[in-house]
Amino acid sequence: MGAESRPIRAAIDIGSNTIHLVVARCWPDRLDILADELDLTRLGESVNASGAISEEKIEQALAVIAHYVALARRLGAETILLIATEAIRRASNRENFLERIEQQVALPVALISGEAEAVLTFYGATYELYHTGRAPLDLGVVDLGGGSTELVTAHDGRITWRCSLPIGSGWLLDRYLTSDPPTRQERATARAFLRDYLQALSIPYYPPVLVATGGSANSLWLLAERAFGLPSHQRSLSGDDLAQCEGLLAALSASEIAERYSQPYKRARILPAGALILRSLLARLGLDQLLISPHGIREGALLAYERYGPAWLHEVERQGAVGDQDRTLDQQQVTEGASPDSFLAYGRRLLTERLEKMLSWRRLLLKEADEEAIHKMRVASRRLRAALDAYQGYLEPVAFKKLYRRLKKTAALLGTVRDSDVLLLNLQALLTEAETDDRPALLWLLAVLEEQRGQQVAVLEKHLRELDGEALRAQLLACFAEEEC
Repeated sequence: MGAESRPIRAAIDIGSNTIHLVVARCWPDRLDILADELDLTRLGESVNASGAISEEKIEQALAVIAHYVALARRLGAETILLIATEAIRRASNRENFLERIEQQVALPVALISGEAEAVLTFYGATYELYHTGRAPLDLGVVDLGGGSTELVTAHDGRITWRCSLPIGSGWLLDRYLTSDPPTRQERATARAFLRDYLQALSIPYYPPVLVATGGSANSLWLLAERAFGLPSHQRSLSGDDLAQCEGLLAALSASEIAERYSQPYKRARILPAGALILRSLLARLGLDQLLISPHGIREGALLAYERYGPAWLHEVERQGAVGDQDRTLDQQQVTEGASPDSFLAYGRRLLTERLEKMLSWRRLLLKEADEEAIHKMRVASRRLRAALDAYQGYLEPVAFKKLYRRLKKTAALLGTVRDSDVLLLNLQALLTEAETDDRPALLWLLAVLEEQRGQQVAVLEKHLRELDGEALRAQLLACFAEEEC
């Protein structure tokens, strides 16, 4: 059958960061792409802030989707697939949002699971490698999205393990990297969170080759090409390339990155988070290089439809493997990944250890509020909150919020005193080198700051006396109660 007689189909991926259209002539194992368009709508931004998709974001999304549906029909698409992923799965008003899309374009929207998202991403990211015979026997795929990250490993074209992590570049940006560019401390906190989160993930097999897809991965490759002269034919990023990107993104604002390196501003704003996640994954897997694929879930959906027809999503959800292949019991067990019990047991132990570490500094601070103890307790409280962030999706929500609020207030009070300590140290250094005429003003400012610090310490000590260690331990246990019952 010639290319002209192949069906033209379209897939629209409604994701956390982007709404993305691909139109292609379709074969079961390859695609001839006719159009590839995306819009950085960032639906996940409002979901991260409030738990719901805002009306403004809904209106933007409806306009983009209507435009893409019209474009697909102009190009002759006989089938148009609409797929919604992580941000929509998490949105409290997802049903209303999906209904409004279906009313506007008269097409159904498939709200797919994280597992189906991982499988479709594998199809899309690797089909060119398999079609051309360049795929290694063993490989892994990572799809870095705005609200989730999908991980897949495969042997000889068959998926052996998959998981969907509820963290993405938009999520990390909104939660940790709020400055533009992100501060050194923000990046350090985000890196600590990622290290803790990924360390708790049980990965049964470490692939020798990792293929990365998604908007952030491809934009980082373009940034490295334009900023550091990577060859345009080299669709890969080393660990050093990512480190260079991270350094550049820490030095320049998103608007400067956008202007100098021809990146959309919204994408440039997300890239620091993308670089951190990809570097952390490479470290976790013991690899030093990523192959970058321009294809992903949209292409995967088109291939799946061509293989399975209208029942494509049912087959993807059921089989979880490339092609029409049944999995053995052993394969099913490996594919489902780590046992939730072991994951939660590790989390409970980790959180308990970090809570006890923070409380040990509390006892010292109540004896003497010296600079070192304040700094150490602040670090301990932030590490505890980073670990809580890693497990938030698995913990009882009400208990989690109560514990997190108390820890956040504790960290804020510690931070206030710590900031005063840093200012005092800097002033004291200036005083030793100051001219005679400048000393009275510096001494006056030093006295004001010391009095201010005394007041801050008094507030902190009152808070620490009221910070009941037993109550905190009980709140932590309550976070796990629902999961472990």
